[in-house]
Amino acid sequence: MLSLRHFNPAGAHPSGLLGEDPRGEPDNLMPYMAQVASGRRPLLRVFGGDYPTHDGTAVRDYFHVMDTVEAHRVALGHLAGSAGMRVFNLGVGRGSSVLDAVAAYRHAAGREVPYEIVDRRPGDVAELVADASAVARAWGWRPTRDLADMCRDSWRFRQLNPRGYAGSARHPKGKR
Repeated sequence: MLSLRHFNPAGAHPSGLLGEDPRGEPDNLMPYMAQVASGRRPLLRVFGGDYPTHDGTAVRDYFHVMDTVEAHRVALGHLAGSAGMRVFNLGVGRGSSVLDAVAAYRHAAGREVPYEIVDRRPGDVAELVADASAVARAWGWRPTRDLADMCRDSWRFRQLNPRGYAGSARHPKGKR
């Protein structure tokens, strides 16, 4: 048996045809930045600017959704032949701050991502990064995409689907 733990999957399929389209207010940074960059929301609230990090904002291990897909594909080849439960963390293994992500999204979109720094959320930690070394040792697998790729692919999805799937000609059920 295998258990794969994901750290902050983000981005979209490079074609822009599949991406994250949360209903209501997004809970994750990448779709929120996409909505701000596209004008659907006025600004991004950055929770905390006084963490002991290089720019004072929280650091997380953002992991491209296509790397997640590839990790699962590789995992399927390792299901047989081992007894017991194996647990692997999936992530890049290094973090990016919220303001690093804002800068990368601004670059990908070619437009500003307005933000304001507000109070921390209760329970948030300064840094949370995956130790993905076990999956690299066991299978030789590592992610191949970075934060710039995540932002570029997320922005492509948003450009092709400015109102998400409901406003798209590619809506899964053909509805508009």
